[in-house]
Amino acid sequence: MKTTVLLVRHGETEWNVQGRFQGCHDINLTDNGIEQAKRVAKRLEGSFDCVYASPLKRAFNTAKLIASTKGISPIIEDDLREINFGLWEGLTIKEMKSKFPKEFDIWRNDTEDGPLCGGDLSIKRASIRVEHAVLKIVNDNKGKNIVVVAHGGIIKAALIALFNWNMAMYHRILLGNTSICKIEFNENNIPKIVTINDVSHLPEEYAEKDPMHDKKEIV
Repeated sequence: MKTTVLLVRHGETEWNVQGRFQGCHDINLTDNGIEQAKRVAKRLEGSFDCVYASPLKRAFNTAKLIASTKGISPIIEDDLREINFGLWEGLTIKEMKSKFPKEFDIWRNDTEDGPLCGGDLSIKRASIRVEHAVLKIVNDNKGKNIVVVAHGGIIKAALIALFNWNMAMYHRILLGNTSICKIEFNENNIPKIVTINDVSHLPEEYAEKDPMHDKKEIV
């Protein structure tokens, strides 16, 4: 029995445009982000059984538009919230490098934990949290098609945990706004990647922006 999970990143926010780490700050969608959410909703067009969402409004409001195509409401799962980046929230990559050069370098290169300055403390801890949430959702919905709307950072953390990657893989994955990562689980909850960072529902004018990307490197 196959269970399908579509991990969907939320639409664009103003902090995405500015390249700022949002983390647990509750930032609204931009008009562009709402349009992206409408497009991914049309793309999915009710071809799912249920929708789960982070409680943060940028994800929840994206999820509401998706769920509305089937006449249902999203189910909030608190552990789908974005990684809490602690002292880094609200900063750009340039500001992080300037204010926390040593910590930034360790975070970029550590393969075991991916330590953060406060908040969730590490990418590892966030990955454990979100893996438990995703597997719980899968176990509660065996054989179904599930949409999970969350955040770029926590989706990357989920992939790291589910596929047993090292923490440095966090910096080697780029996920655009409203991108879809399709994962299939077999009856033993063994996952398989079908697609990753699928933004084929977006035209060029809604090109992806990632707050972790500074045009020179994925961080």
